[in-house]
Amino acid sequence: MGSVGDVTPQRLLFDQPLPLRSGASIGEYELMVETYGELNQDRSNAVLVCHALNASHHVAGTHAGIDKSEGWWDNLVGPGKPLDTDKFFVIGVNNLGSCFGSTGPMHLNPATGRVYGADFPVVTVHDWVDAQARVLDRFGIQQLAAVLGGSLGGMQALDWSLRYPNRLRHCIAVATAPNLSAQNIAFNEVARRAIITDPEFHDGFFYEHSAIPRRGLRVARMIGHITYLSDDVMEEKFGRQMRAAELGYSTHDIEFQIESYLRYQGDKFSEYFDANTYLLITRALDYFDPARAHGGDLSRTFASALCKYLVVSFTTDWRFSPARSREIVKALLDNRRDVSYAEIDAPHGHDAFLLDDPRYHGVLRAYFDRIAQEPVASVASVEGQP
Repeated sequence: MGSVGDVTPQRLLFDQPLPLRSGASIGEYELMVETYGELNQDRSNAVLVCHALNASHHVAGTHAGIDKSEGWWDNLVGPGKPLDTDKFFVIGVNNLGSCFGSTGPMHLNPATGRVYGADFPVVTVHDWVDAQARVLDRFGIQQLAAVLGGSLGGMQALDWSLRYPNRLRHCIAVATAPNLSAQNIAFNEVARRAIITDPEFHDGFFYEHSAIPRRGLRVARMIGHITYLSDDVMEEKFGRQMRAAELGYSTHDIEFQIESYLRYQGDKFSEYFDANTYLLITRALDYFDPARAHGGDLSRTFASALCKYLVVSFTTDWRFSPARSREIVKALLDNRRDVSYAEIDAPHGHDAFLLDDPRYHGVLRAYFDRIAQEPVASVASVEGQP
């Protein structure tokens, strides 16, 4: 197995306004894209990888130039890896509103001549999928072999199968849910309030004050990170280990190793992630609920689906529990759709979808091998789709 090596992102400019779910629209915008592997002659081997909250278009390989950062799913995507770039043309797109190069709150608003800040329109999973569809149009790809995503990326994969049913043959949704539970929305709200109440937030226009609401970002990341790990992993890694040999009897200083770890994660996150982006993406998570248009009936929601599905969950993932994945599977079975389901007994919690558990990767490898070997049906017309 090898790496895709150094990759150079592409910046795609779109000058046709994109209508948004909110009723607003965004005019000229840019999307950052990375691709790996080669598109075959009939353009049938493309796989779109959708990213989660704090990831980007940089899915695999290393950035060319000075920044040698490794792609966030490099253990999965590459030559000889489960998503084999010797067989598939893999596309990573950085979503609108992100802070990794695509048009977002940090960019100039052409209507005002000032940085968007809090004026950047609210975006949803549906809007991201519509923008990704335009990327495929730019590449001349009518139908994807598969859409793959974990967590929030899995929600995008599901939405692809519902909004553009003729444009993908397989949907692979990992560690995801058909909507957020009240508890998940609550975690997101606490994280948002940490950012909004930071004195350096300045109602979302902190750029104009040369400020960054780092304190709020740190707390938001600490809250989020707790939910990504299982209790067993936290106990195994840190337990009640102390920072020093003796108790400091302090309510402010670090006493336990888990406190040190969370502060480190918060500090690191606050150095590279944008506060307004965090607000936008967590709200997009909250809003995702495709069954809402069908009276909450998930079975009716998936009645229009045409592709085949692989749904994967992890036993210790309490943020997107296996029970939520089984809701999706049941809705698909109710509609007699072709669905495979794997529930991996992994100790890592929600973060398991980013790790290289051999059973998990074995499932994905076998599924992608199946896709690579199946005959490609004629591409259905995409006219009249959203």
